[in-house]
Amino acid sequence: MPRTRGQGIARLALVIGAVAVVLLAVTGPGYRAGWMSLGTALRQLFAWATYAGMAATGLALVGLAWGRGSARRTAAVALVLGLLSLYFPWRFQQAAGGVPPIHDITTDIVTPPQFVEVAALRLDLAAPNGLDLPVETINQQIAAYPEIQPLFLPVPPAEAYDRARTLVGDRGWEVVADDAAGRRIEATATTFWFRFRDDVAVRVSAVPDGTSRVDMRSVSRLGRSDLGTNARRVREFLADLAR
Repeated sequence: MPRTRGQGIARLALVIGAVAVVLLAVTGPGYRAGWMSLGTALRQLFAWATYAGMAATGLALVGLAWGRGSARRTAAVALVLGLLSLYFPWRFQQAAGGVPPIHDITTDIVTPPQFVEVAALRLDLAAPNGLDLPVETINQQIAAYPEIQPLFLPVPPAEAYDRARTLVGDRGWEVVADDAAGRRIEATATTFWFRFRDDVAVRVSAVPDGTSRVDMRSVSRLGRSDLGTNARRVREFLADLAR
């Protein structure tokens, strides 16, 4: 193959790879700004980025095989961009397929922590997801996340509450209710990329021996599946609280 053709293929691969990465990069900001719906961001743009990434990767491999000098370097950059644009949609699909399609996680499946102020807030905002906890969701949580359990701390309830309140602040969650007398916290956590807002309830109760039990619930406002986000949030919060 002529040298100029090898350079042309490498440059084309670079352009397509850059377009694929840009398509992925605008999903979060585009959704947050209202330029596109969530379905457009997650389905259409992810699909276009995947197709562009496949094309960029294939052309980059040709450029690496037939190019020389700067053409090979260009092809190498294009290959990285192509693989990146394939990796993130693949990881998204892996995450979606590896967890149950639920968005409500609690440490207490019998009497889950209740939302009061947050319930009113979600009603005002017409949040698509309700706060009822169906039996089907509970069964799926038990099967998928058996480690999600109440946390028992060897400290008085007031101290456990103070620790939980401090940790909520450290997380940067927006506190909606801070009821020290009832040892109840309601807060809102915001995800990084799409800025989804999930609501969290933390409840501290007394154990007969004077120590504490901490229960937690995390519920998404939008979407059928949370891709494991709420379970990870509960698991990490309680692990940090235990430390």
